[in-house]
Amino acid sequence: MAGNRWRGAVAVLAAVVVMLGGASPVSAAAYPNPGRVTGDTGTHDPAVVRAPDGRYILAATGNNLSLKTSTDRIAWRNAGAVWPGGAPWTTPYTGGGRNLWAPDISYHNGQYYLYYSASTFGSQRSAIFLATSPTAASGSWTHQGLVIESSNAVNYNAIDPNLVVDASGQWWLSFGSFWSGIKLIRLDPSTGRRSTSDTSVRSLASRPNAGGAVEAPFIQRRGGYYYLWVSFDRCCQGASSTYRVMVGRSTSVTGPYTDRNGTPLTSGGGTEVLAGHDAIHGPGHQAVLTDGGGDVLFYHYYANSGASFLGINLIAYDAAGWPYVY
Repeated sequence: MAGNRWRGAVAVLAAVVVMLGGASPVSAAAYPNPGRVTGDTGTHDPAVVRAPDGRYILAATGNNLSLKTSTDRIAWRNAGAVWPGGAPWTTPYTGGGRNLWAPDISYHNGQYYLYYSASTFGSQRSAIFLATSPTAASGSWTHQGLVIESSNAVNYNAIDPNLVVDASGQWWLSFGSFWSGIKLIRLDPSTGRRSTSDTSVRSLASRPNAGGAVEAPFIQRRGGYYYLWVSFDRCCQGASSTYRVMVGRSTSVTGPYTDRNGTPLTSGGGTEVLAGHDAIHGPGHQAVLTDGGGDVLFYHYYANSGASFLGINLIAYDAAGWPYVY
């Protein structure tokens, strides 16, 4: 994807950024379409890691969690399920169903880490689990147990996990959907599970005046900032979905995060990066991968048919350091 035509496009956009004094050159009416992808591109809540051998491995929502692979970030093929034999420890949260949600995949210490959610739509009875694998192949994963769960006894919803490693090497897990918004907990890097010495649940973002509609956090460390990417509004309604990709940033992984205008994300703030346009409906549940010297945004969107597909765009940054896609 990152060929000469992309380099030319970003050069033009960068020139526009300079003329605008750092404002984003892309308006809501002119968002780019997803880049070219082929093969098995039906997906929901995608997360992507690049393996040491150069392959891309995508994990997504699906029955027993869906896996796909690609060698070039364009052509994708089905790679089976994380749990081909099922995941019975999740069924107390799924009502017996096999559909598991929103995995987060990364590679550390010679193995793959997969955080994922078990719940039912609209329920606060939810859980986040951890699995590890030396290869990320279907059936190779080891169940490492429960990380955090939620119920009506707490003010958050334990779904949509994302692991971030801060500049000092400390591990953190962001998560959350509706209720009181996006949360952050400390992890133990030696186990990948929740810290026993720091059990605080920190608040990163909320939408108290919008029905709580914020979810799908992804924290990206870039330069001196941590960028908190989230999805606003409504997912999972086919072509009627109103999901959109938002971002804020902070100099600390624990926040406070603010948008371009300085509004705290805990007060409903967020700078829009991508929204529905033309036949692209409800783009969201984003993940960011640094690849080949640049950053790449992965997300799902809905077609006019109501089916969800993989979206990929490149990310650039304006003169003030705020991201936009092209």
